[in-house]
Amino acid sequence: MQATETKMKEIVQEKWNKRPLIIAGPCSAETEEQVVETAVRLHKTGKVDMMRAGIWKPRTRPGSFEGIGAKGLPWLQRAKKLTGIPVAVEVATGKQVEDALTFEVDVLWVGARTTVNPFSVQEVADALRGVDVPVLIKNPINPDLELWTGAVERVAKAGIKQIGLIHRGFSSYGNTEYRNAPMWHLAIEMKRRNPGMLFINDPSHICGRRDILQEVAQEAIDLDYDGLIIESHIDPDKAWSDAKQQVTPERLAEMLDSIRWRKEDIASEEYHAAMEKMRQQINHLDDELMQILGTRMKVSEKIGQYKKENNITILQTNRWNAILERAYAKGEKLGLSKEFITKYFDAVHMESINRQNKILNS
Repeated sequence: MQATETKMKEIVQEKWNKRPLIIAGPCSAETEEQVVETAVRLHKTGKVDMMRAGIWKPRTRPGSFEGIGAKGLPWLQRAKKLTGIPVAVEVATGKQVEDALTFEVDVLWVGARTTVNPFSVQEVADALRGVDVPVLIKNPINPDLELWTGAVERVAKAGIKQIGLIHRGFSSYGNTEYRNAPMWHLAIEMKRRNPGMLFINDPSHICGRRDILQEVAQEAIDLDYDGLIIESHIDPDKAWSDAKQQVTPERLAEMLDSIRWRKEDIASEEYHAAMEKMRQQINHLDDELMQILGTRMKVSEKIGQYKKENNITILQTNRWNAILERAYAKGEKLGLSKEFITKYFDAVHMESINRQNKILNS
């Protein structure tokens, strides 16, 4: 290995371990001039650790711009040599992995449309055997943590030691606010399952528009994400793909300056003592809630028995609506949102239905 290659691997390792890790660059590599100018302007901000660019773009519908292809890889190579910034590329096939590595791409990522297909992930994983390169894995398009976990396991079994996760939101019917609904609870669960694994947020693909990028990025940082991957273009409105969600390198720098960066912990005895006291209160309240829920389910089972004896349906729509309306009224006085009340009571209701169903069919 040449000295320059060794030095770049050290730089990549240093950036991979940095918190927060910031990855930025255009949705798509379009021309050599665009790629190089983007790299230079991102480097000038002093805030970007790695540059991303789409070479191959799996689009939802045919006819859309699907990437410049492998001819764009030398452009990234030149951009890296000019600025010293490591480069990252999405790959979806074994051939794309080989091409990217041939042109010294430093970090690879598996996209959402690939993660959803175990056969495609396996092909990528097979191409990675024997290779020492960091790999990021985006969540699948659909909200399925097992698919995401499966992709991680396949890449890990190929011998890749450095694996990171990208939360880019999920496709969901009825979602109007975001391009892809963040579904933070799913991301938090994935983070819980993989403690210590690099976990970054992709606000560009969650938002689909630049005006709410900072808001989503801030929420991710507040939730202890390790960094961000954000699309940045030298002339966003003229971008060949995803124009509405991209920002200039200079605007990106302003946005990063405005984010309130949080720490997971501080070395303060007073802070830890106060937190421990309040956490013990939470534990006691949780214990009481569990006891109450257990008692509630026993009453629900008794109701189920009466329904069975009198041949009555489980679901009583009028009663359910009355419960919700009562809960909304009480919840509002207690500062509880209607959204939370709905989710909570839906979960309780489904558990009650499941228990009564067992009784009616026993």
